[in-house]
Amino acid sequence: MYGAILGDIIGSPFEFDRGNKTKEFKLFSPGCEFTDDTVMTIAVAEALMNVEKDADDEHIKESIVKSLKYWGRKYPDAGYGARFGMWLLLENPEPYNSCGNGSAMRVAAAGWMADTLEETRRLARLSAEVTHNHPEGIKGAEATASAIFMARNGSAKEEIKRYIIEEFDYDLSRTCDEIRPTYYHTELCQQTVPEAITAFMEGSDFEDVIRTAVSLGGDCDTLTCIAGSIAEAYYGVPDELKEEAKTRIESDMREVLESFDDMRRLING
Repeated sequence: MYGAILGDIIGSPFEFDRGNKTKEFKLFSPGCEFTDDTVMTIAVAEALMNVEKDADDEHIKESIVKSLKYWGRKYPDAGYGARFGMWLLLENPEPYNSCGNGSAMRVAAAGWMADTLEETRRLARLSAEVTHNHPEGIKGAEATASAIFMARNGSAKEEIKRYIIEEFDYDLSRTCDEIRPTYYHTELCQQTVPEAITAFMEGSDFEDVIRTAVSLGGDCDTLTCIAGSIAEAYYGVPDELKEEAKTRIESDMREVLESFDDMRRLING
């Protein structure tokens, strides 16, 4: 989850097309802070850790809803979209057919906790369906988690790319240089996830993926959160960046992050 959190924090000053679309920038500036992307990434991770491995769909969804509401209400000013902000306040919230990129930015844990690609996609789908039950919202979450699963299990970039194209019908034919000039702020999965995956594909190491994603602009914290979550699985995260991430989130978030690390080590040996 470090990759998602770092992507969120590093991308946050450039959200809403506030950057100048370059890879040359100070990695951490005074404007860097965690947003709803980090809060919800932590929430989904905690939810998945709190259910038994053989839990059915409904129990998993119940855990996710409970966790999203808990963390969202604990950090109410993290920058949620209007509909999700209202969802957080409801006693018995229902999904609202969103195809927003929130389903993809919070899904990182699903890519690490399953033993198979099929189970990864199931967890990603369930994490999306409680709010983002539009087909594009579900697709964005599944595609992101699938890329993470494949990356952490040694798949080459071209293999990941081929799977994403074949399974999710995303257009990954454009380069970042082709995307960058006309790309703008959008909060749709279908206009964020392919661009984030392309940034991952072109990056040469973890930091370069982050810089490439930021250089595209748009909904920069979320795009870079998604790209960073995949890059972590493929490249790992340098220890100094992990420590930096810990200093920029709250202590309760660090506890979940450390518990997730412990569980991930047990799962992956």
